[in-house]
Amino acid sequence: MTGQEHDFSHLDRAGRATAGLARSPRLAVTLAIGAGIALAWLILAAMAIRGAEGRVAGGAPGDALLKDLPRLPLPEFVDRLFALCLAPAPLAGPQAFALVLMWFLMAVAAMLPSAAPMIRTYCEIADTARIKREPVVHPLVLVAGYLSAWLAASAAFAVLTLAIYRFAAAGQMLDPVVGLAGVAALAIAGLYQFSGLKQACLKKCRNPFSILFANWSAQPWRIFRLGLQQGVWCLGCCWALMLVMFAVGAMNIFWMALIGLFTLIEKQTTGRVASQTAGAILLVWAAALLLVSA
Repeated sequence: MTGQEHDFSHLDRAGRATAGLARSPRLAVTLAIGAGIALAWLILAAMAIRGAEGRVAGGAPGDALLKDLPRLPLPEFVDRLFALCLAPAPLAGPQAFALVLMWFLMAVAAMLPSAAPMIRTYCEIADTARIKREPVVHPLVLVAGYLSAWLAASAAFAVLTLAIYRFAAAGQMLDPVVGLAGVAALAIAGLYQFSGLKQACLKKCRNPFSILFANWSAQPWRIFRLGLQQGVWCLGCCWALMLVMFAVGAMNIFWMALIGLFTLIEKQTTGRVASQTAGAILLVWAAALLLVSA
């Protein structure tokens, strides 16, 4: 590009802002990810408030506080989506789609922030390549690959949701599961924190630079596949933690925030202390729930 092509002074303010975004993929991807996370939390919070209003007192942790919050305005289709999530009907197309979308929103809200260091690392490598005038695939292609892994996982969680609430004699859909189903969810999540597979996946998530640099490519499909691989590693770290949502209520935004914060901290620290501490807490919780349920 020539110096004249870099000069956007002849454009109006909106044009200069748009041109600036085009020249700064890192800023564009930061804004896109931030907006996506914020929108996911907004929709989930509104759905959680409606869910708390429909449950009896003490139905799920945090319900008392949620009932005191004002209803967040949402489009009519989101209300219909939430109604489908609560419907006790057997697996059907609309309900399955609604549950998949709900779990995907939870993944975006709780897990995408923990991928920010990986995305930032890609942007830094891309900036270096761009300075060298090498072709670069836009970071959003990497993000799309990452989210594809969680979209597939959301479909699995949706099927599991329908299965659990059908056979566990739970109350309203998305309420906390009780009895052995809740114990099993907490026990599996706790035990997995001590597993070698968990640590292997966590190691991949903690060191994105070497993986991104070694697999660098100017072909979009390869970057998409690279993002998909990173999503699979992230899923390997966190799938069991998502099971905790069954024990506390699938729409419990307080636990969603806690799991998201813990995941971010776990990926940014070294050693096994954080993982094993969380595992021990979950196992003690499972044991206490088992005693209460006996």
